[in-house]
Amino acid sequence: MTRWTVLLAVMALGAACNEARSPDKSARVQLKKTGAATMEVIPAAGQLPYCLLYTMSEKGVIRQLTLTRENRSIRCDANKPVANTSFRIPVQEGKVRVYVFFSDERVQAGPVAQQLYDLRDKERVTAMDMRLPGRVFVETLEFTPETGEPEMTGGVVGAGGVVTSDGGTGTGTVGGGGSMIPVDPVDD
Repeated sequence: MTRWTVLLAVMALGAACNEARSPDKSARVQLKKTGAATMEVIPAAGQLPYCLLYTMSEKGVIRQLTLTRENRSIRCDANKPVANTSFRIPVQEGKVRVYVFFSDERVQAGPVAQQLYDLRDKERVTAMDMRLPGRVFVETLEFTPETGEPEMTGGVVGAGGVVTSDGGTGTGTVGGGGSMIPVDPVDD
């Protein structure tokens, strides 16, 4: 009887260890840092065709990144940046959680935003938490914006091609000791 008990205990432990190992989860999406405070969101191959992107900052600010006229999810092609763009994350809001909602049909973005707002205190949001039609997968990633070099803004060009101001950067005015240099037109 003792041998059987030991054998059963060993088999039970072996089964528990095998179940404890999580299968390799392939990421549905990847964040690619393109600047100090900018990122691209790139879906992996084999994902559902539509997506919505939201960020939630440490300060509780929720932003919808994929905003369209219809306010619906957009087509998200594999291995290409969503909306063919980089998204800027405000540094003053701190680290953000990026929520990517993949769906098999176009989804209204407003109700998703409201549900995210309702779930803002929840540490982890899953597709089961959302009331959405069709098949939906949720991927949550984190991004921390950093202070980088200041944005470069061009000058305002006036009549005759003369730069008349610094474009609102506050670096001074042309001819007034600022950092801008007037540009003369080139004759062809």
